[in-house]
Amino acid sequence: MHIAILMTNTDESAFAEAHPKDGEKFTALLQMARPDWRTTIYAVKDGEFPSDISTYDGAMITGSPASTRSGAAWVAQLLELIRQMHALKLPLFGCCFGHQAIALALGGRIDDLPGGWVHGRTENHLRARPGWARDLPDVVSIYGSHVEYVRDLPAGALPLMERAEVNTGFTLGDHIATTQHHPEMTHAFICALTEEMRAELEPEVYARAMATLEEPADQPALAEAIARFFEAR
Repeated sequence: MHIAILMTNTDESAFAEAHPKDGEKFTALLQMARPDWRTTIYAVKDGEFPSDISTYDGAMITGSPASTRSGAAWVAQLLELIRQMHALKLPLFGCCFGHQAIALALGGRIDDLPGGWVHGRTENHLRARPGWARDLPDVVSIYGSHVEYVRDLPAGALPLMERAEVNTGFTLGDHIATTQHHPEMTHAFICALTEEMRAELEPEVYARAMATLEEPADQPALAEAIARFFEAR
C-alpha cells in the first residue's frame, strides 16, 4: 500500500532537529507491521498538500503542538481536505492533532482538557472492537501528550476508546479511525520529550509522567491494528 502522511508538527526547535521527524516516525510505525508499504510525506503545516489525495490507498494525520482552533490558513486547508477524504470514503487515520482535526472538520467540538496536561503512557479502555482492532488488549497503553481534546464527537461517529471519561479515539463508518495519542512515539522519544517539556509541565504532571514510563506502550499491537484498518478497505 501507498499511504500519504500529512505532517502537522510545527516544532522546529533544536530538540525537534535532534530527533526523527514525524514523517519518519509514522513510516516506521507502518513498516513495523508491513515492511513493504510505502509512504509519501506532505508537510501540510508548511502549506504542502497532495494534488490528488485519491491516488493514495489511505492517509494519516500526525500530531502537533499547534491547535486545530488556531485559524491558521494551513489548518483550514487541512480541514477541507479531511471533508474531501470523508466524501471519498478514503481510509483516514488521525493521531492527536489529527484526531482533533478530523473531529472538528466533520462537526465535532474541541475544548481545553479539564485538569490540564496529560503526558506520558496513557491507559485507554476500548469501547468498541472493530475487526481490525481484534487483537488489541481491552486496555490499550499509548504514549500521549495533549492539553486539548474532542469534547463532542461528529455526528455518526462512535467512541473507540476512553480515558478517565474523556474520549481518546473514535471511528466514523469503516473509513475513519482516530486516537488522541501517539502510537508512533518510541519509548526513547517520549522519555526525551518528557525531559524537554519538564519546565512546561506542572511538577506533579512531570512526576506522574515519569512513573508511567516505567512500562512500555503497546506499539507493536497498535502498528498491526492500524495496518489492518487500512487493509480492511
